[in-house]
Amino acid sequence: MKTIILLFCLVTYSFSQNTQLNLQSSKKYSGNESIKGWVMSEKLDGIRAYWNGKELLTRRGKRIYTPLWFIKNFPNFELDGELWTKRADFENIQNIVMDKKPSKDWREITYNIFEVPNEKGAFLQRLKKAKIWFKKNPNSQVKIIKQIKCKDAKELNLFLEKIISKKGEGVIIKDPKKDFHIGRSPHTLKVKKAFDMEGEVIGINISEKAGVLKSLVIKLKDGIIFNLGTGFTKEERIIPVKIGENVTFKYYGLTKNGIPKFASFLHIRKD
Repeated sequence: MKTIILLFCLVTYSFSQNTQLNLQSSKKYSGNESIKGWVMSEKLDGIRAYWNGKELLTRRGKRIYTPLWFIKNFPNFELDGELWTKRADFENIQNIVMDKKPSKDWREITYNIFEVPNEKGAFLQRLKKAKIWFKKNPNSQVKIIKQIKCKDAKELNLFLEKIISKKGEGVIIKDPKKDFHIGRSPHTLKVKKAFDMEGEVIGINISEKAGVLKSLVIKLKDGIIFNLGTGFTKEERIIPVKIGENVTFKYYGLTKNGIPKFASFLHIRKD
């Protein structure tokens, strides 16, 4: 079967006001780490939002156009959190949050804080600063993500299974004794059944016989290129994503050549 391939054209994009933020990030949990006494929390699948003391920004530094009432009583110090509604609702969250004209649907969104960047002290002490602030300066849209002390790997796995059973994404586990850090660290780990990754669409394979999407040609940050052909709805196969867009897909490990195993499309990323 022949395949029509729409090749990637070099286009210069201008992101004059967007600067990639240097944020704290997590490594993957291997199961071999000593996590006794760490704290765990649900990993929310929403839009990450960094409060710089004046406005909310996406992880790529794009401005988030929030209603003024949403950020009422926000502090002059930094916050890191997730804009979220409920589990398995990413596309709705993204549509609300990334709209440049804030709608009444922002009432559905909550800002769930999981870190106070660049604050001195251990993790729970840093979070306490945000708790004290919002106790004195209430905002009904703000929540502090609950941190649960973890005894061992067994308790972590039980918590993960509970989250997964409710269609949650996974768990973040963190050493509460450590000072704030940026970048990846062995002291902040993500725990999932499957992992997700992003890539840029550089080509689209269309089935000549059926006339619908067969697969996307994806380029990863490390330069690896592969075809992503599963996980699409009928509608997404009829109206595929565009070349140059970034997509998120889930996968189960990597081959020896660095290609994601059993990759399946999740959604387009607009943040």
